[in-house]
Amino acid sequence: MATAPAHLIAPSPEVRDELRRRGGDTAQRCFQCATCSAVCSLAPDERPFPRRQMLMAQWGLIDRLAADPAVWLCHQCNDCTVRCPRNARPGDVLQAVRSMVVERLATPAWMGRLVGKARSTWPVLLGTPILFWVVLLGLTGHLAWPAHVTAFEQVVPHLLIYSVFLPVATWVLAVTFLEGGRFWAFLGSSGPPRKGSFLGALLPVLGEIGTHRRFADCEAARPRRTGHLLLMWGFVGAAVTSGLLVIALYGFGSKMPLPLGHPFKILGNVSAVLLVAGVTVLSWQRLARPEVSGSTTAFDTFFLTVVLLVIATGVLSEIARFALPGSMAGGIYVAHLSFVLTLFLTFPYSKFAHVLYRTLAMTHERMTRAD
Repeated sequence: MATAPAHLIAPSPEVRDELRRRGGDTAQRCFQCATCSAVCSLAPDERPFPRRQMLMAQWGLIDRLAADPAVWLCHQCNDCTVRCPRNARPGDVLQAVRSMVVERLATPAWMGRLVGKARSTWPVLLGTPILFWVVLLGLTGHLAWPAHVTAFEQVVPHLLIYSVFLPVATWVLAVTFLEGGRFWAFLGSSGPPRKGSFLGALLPVLGEIGTHRRFADCEAARPRRTGHLLLMWGFVGAAVTSGLLVIALYGFGSKMPLPLGHPFKILGNVSAVLLVAGVTVLSWQRLARPEVSGSTTAFDTFFLTVVLLVIATGVLSEIARFALPGSMAGGIYVAHLSFVLTLFLTFPYSKFAHVLYRTLAMTHERMTRAD
């Protein structure tokens, strides 16, 4: 009688230790009662989660977790966490797993480690871009600013900004494509085969993400849906505004800065308000309702801090142009460019990367869904 082939499972104490460091230490309390999978409204009936993922986390099976779409289909509703009889906090555990997967897929690996350890590396992540801009402006002779700044091109010429951000954006897109390709291959390495077209599955997923429809099915952390929607559409608005400003400047020869009543200016300011509101809602939820919002880690805090710094220095730059001496207005604007550069450079390695991986996981789920 033939026997089934043996499958070797090699537990990893190192991965378990890293999971504990990232806030997933409660995984060891889990005794596999499956309450979490039973109460999760997002888990499909044919492939429920997160009970199985909790077991893999206990064993430190990061390779299997990296290839498991359920890690990203989880929206950290924390319905499982508030009902867990052992307080194993599955939502927090999968949050820690996601940060480990982001670091594992990082290209280059050292950037993933640098952002993944933001608790201790934040001075490098924030300070290096500031130093870079100061040195660049000094070498190009642009550190002497007028007594009163009327346009920020007097502080940093547009050509200099493009010479920095266009290569950085190209590099980030290339890295994102590589990491996304690796993750897509991981997803397809096990489980049912994908069927249909990628684009056909992606389009409805984008609609889901645009409305955060799945968040509406959450109970414990449903208010987080509002914060995430505000933050997402604030970023979309800011990106669209940046593109429109380039078109206005070079396509129509518009003179900068645009008046406050200009539609592009209004869109940019509305986007800033959405970003501030989103960060405020999410921060308030974490502070006021930590039991349902999940644990706060340096990985989360760093991302929200950078977003706040970008918003704050952007708003202050506009105010400083009218109300402060040129030296102060210029310094605030350079700080703003530095924080924007940090946001760009850390995109594939920070919480921003969730946009990529969750989108691909949801697309994979649609393509493998049972008919």
